[in-house]
Amino acid sequence: MKRFLLALLSLSFLVLNFMVTPVYADPYQTAVLQGLDKVTARVTTLRTSIGGTVRFGTLDVIVRHCDKRPPEETPESAAFLDIWERREGEPALDLFRGWMFASSPGLNALEHPVYDIWLLDCENILTNSEPSTSSGGEAGN
Repeated sequence: MKRFLLALLSLSFLVLNFMVTPVYADPYQTAVLQGLDKVTARVTTLRTSIGGTVRFGTLDVIVRHCDKRPPEETPESAAFLDIWERREGEPALDLFRGWMFASSPGLNALEHPVYDIWLLDCENILTNSEPSTSSGGEAGN
């Protein structure tokens, strides 16, 4: 009986292993973020290149990596961010370092009393001919 269960378990593992196909994401060079100033209720769209820094209020947001799944897969964008708070006369305070997901903004969120920042999308797919250097960030509304 033990051998039968072990063989059945092994067979089901092999079948499931071959049925599951990995989902890959392509690297992109621009992250589109959205920020909320809770005091003024103003929402701002932020765009920055990989390695670039964008300022939102007292926060500096640095995007380290931005991935997006291809259109034929379940939609998902993910970005690895560093967020620092900089105030005059005080040392910079590291607030957040980690992955944010566009489909689940509350999963791994920035916790700040004044600002909320979340990922909207990744844009401008990286190709082999384009370098992944930073060109700074820009803020808009």
